[in-house]
Amino acid sequence: MKKISSLFFIFFLTITSAQGKRFFESGDVELTKPVEKINLNYTNDLPLVKVSINGKSYDFLFDSGAPTVISSTIYKELNLQKEHKSKVKDSQKNKQEQIFTTLPEMTVDQVVFKNIGAIVMDLNGSELGCFKIDGILGANQMAKLFWRVNYLENSLETTKDLSNFKIDEYETVIPFDPQTQKTPVIETKILDKNIKLTFDTGFTGRLKILENDYDSRKVTKVVETYGTSSVGAFGAGKPVSGFIFKIPELSIGNKMFANEMIMTGNSRLIGNDFFKDFKFVMDWQNKKIYMKKILNNPPKLESFGFGYRFIDAKPVVAFVFKEGGTPLEIGDSILSINDVDLDHLDKESACHYMMNRVEKDYKTIGIKIKRAEKVMDLRLDKKEFLE
Repeated sequence: MKKISSLFFIFFLTITSAQGKRFFESGDVELTKPVEKINLNYTNDLPLVKVSINGKSYDFLFDSGAPTVISSTIYKELNLQKEHKSKVKDSQKNKQEQIFTTLPEMTVDQVVFKNIGAIVMDLNGSELGCFKIDGILGANQMAKLFWRVNYLENSLETTKDLSNFKIDEYETVIPFDPQTQKTPVIETKILDKNIKLTFDTGFTGRLKILENDYDSRKVTKVVETYGTSSVGAFGAGKPVSGFIFKIPELSIGNKMFANEMIMTGNSRLIGNDFFKDFKFVMDWQNKKIYMKKILNNPPKLESFGFGYRFIDAKPVVAFVFKEGGTPLEIGDSILSINDVDLDHLDKESACHYMMNRVEKDYKTIGIKIKRAEKVMDLRLDKKEFLE
């Protein structure tokens, strides 16, 4: 949790009807080797894989927090059939009715999946379109195999035999409960409450809980926030008050983690800012995740005290820290940062600056904003919070 100037992205989806169980059990998988190595590209805090469908290459998100998804374009190109429609909910509690279909075949390097249940979605909307993904390799698909993931080395491997991964060397073992769509949910205790967190490789952040899980009486290190700190598959949620805080100890599986950082929001998740310090194995057969520490990066909160999102190719302040003295307000239009013009962008340029924030490598920035027709030039210093 080192970059609260961009937003956290959460590709987390749940099915709100009871139709899904048999649908998400469907499909088969074929491997040519005992362990298949898959080309992984961990970029912008998200894991992407190359997928071939009907001889054409696509970019898919490797996302344990969602079921398999294909774009509306793929659905139309393949002339697939609708099996049913059902409401789908994203991380911000936004709901949309989506088509459910069966994908006859998908190849991921040398791994061939057949007759996989998939949701059809428009993946070009709002900020989501900037990631240029064509679909999601989701939990219902993952559950058919064992997966070993190492973001540091851009490494993804899969097998049908867990013994190929030598899990005895993994010091952390976390039981999980797979949901209807196979997303893994782990249990922990935060602020003396039992909390269930979705193990979500489609979440760029660290740990997130619901606002009503928070108890100010049990927290000493906290930053109060207001606004929209994350964006889901169907867009952003409404601005709300929130908290980012530290707890001295967090028990996950058989291990205790010290000085963990947590934020409140619309969902309960654990994500890639936590996972990237480990290599880990996901095992749906025994309902366990095995993790081995490979980096030691204690959570740290550095920020200019605000976050922004791009709306119609224009950056707008969407999130502020209530302490720290930021002069920015929700809804301020950002005209420039460090003299980089952000007020006259096309869609492609807006996506570039959304993914490559101007301010990310600076300790001090000059920012020009517009508020109610008044233009202001400000200087902001990056601060460390929750030390």
